[in-house]
Amino acid sequence: MTDLTAAVDSYLALRRGLGFALVDAGWLLPNFVGYLHSNGAEHVSTELALAWATLPVNAGQTWWRQRLGIVRGFAEYLRNIDPETEVPSRGLLPARQQRVAPYLYSDVDITALMTAARSLNPPLRAATYETFIGLLSVTGLRLGEALALDRDDVNKDRLLLIVRHAKRGGRKVPLHESTVRALKGYFDCVDRHFPEPVSPSVFVSIRGTRMNKDSMHATFPVLIDQAGLTGQGQRPRPRIHDLRHSYAVRQLIDWHQQLADVDTRIPLLSAVLGHSDPASTYWYLQAAPELLAIVAQRLEEFLGELP
Repeated sequence: MTDLTAAVDSYLALRRGLGFALVDAGWLLPNFVGYLHSNGAEHVSTELALAWATLPVNAGQTWWRQRLGIVRGFAEYLRNIDPETEVPSRGLLPARQQRVAPYLYSDVDITALMTAARSLNPPLRAATYETFIGLLSVTGLRLGEALALDRDDVNKDRLLLIVRHAKRGGRKVPLHESTVRALKGYFDCVDRHFPEPVSPSVFVSIRGTRMNKDSMHATFPVLIDQAGLTGQGQRPRPRIHDLRHSYAVRQLIDWHQQLADVDTRIPLLSAVLGHSDPASTYWYLQAAPELLAIVAQRLEEFLGELP
């Protein structure tokens, strides 16, 4: 008889040794093994795996599918040890994750956020948040990508930002001269506080160390409330990640207003955003009512010109 608890431990150790975090699997798989034991099962079966995956009756189908997928990965590993293991088929519990419409920051919203950031104390903290919000709004960087930036990643001569710690490999993001000037002003502020650098990071804490996500997630909602911004739909308040969405939509709107050939430019925007699949970029066409209105107007004008 296979020791399922020991098998879970060895499976997690093996996968984590390959670089996988397996945060959810770390607590879900022991729970699944406990479920098997409570049902008197000595082997993984598709029936029990499916029953366990759908236990949270109020959860969505996407979460059920993710739970079953975690069991499937474990079962594929376990089958090499226990031939009686059943591996749930990939066709079970089909679900498509629904993307919640983002909050699209207007220029007025971003100005209000940066103004709120300037009211923070001490002054270095204020400068950090103001510059951080400004950079995300004009580059579309992900939160983690921006926090991982070092000063050497800012090429002032070529007006480029080198994003090394990206989700799908490194990329280069163009910068406007005004953005480079704003970064230089922020660096001067940091240098006045820390003549001897504590960290090579672009964005630093009040101790001079690299800024972290926890601090950002704790402070950003405060700035949102101070700026008087409210969420929409399923989200109670705008998120920091919505700055990325807003950048993408604003760029698409600008191209449409310029009567540019947007389809030929989508790959460029995908590259700047770090999308491996242009379909992820095209999603913004349905995410923004403002953008849909412009597209509809262009289509109407085009159809009106046809003989």
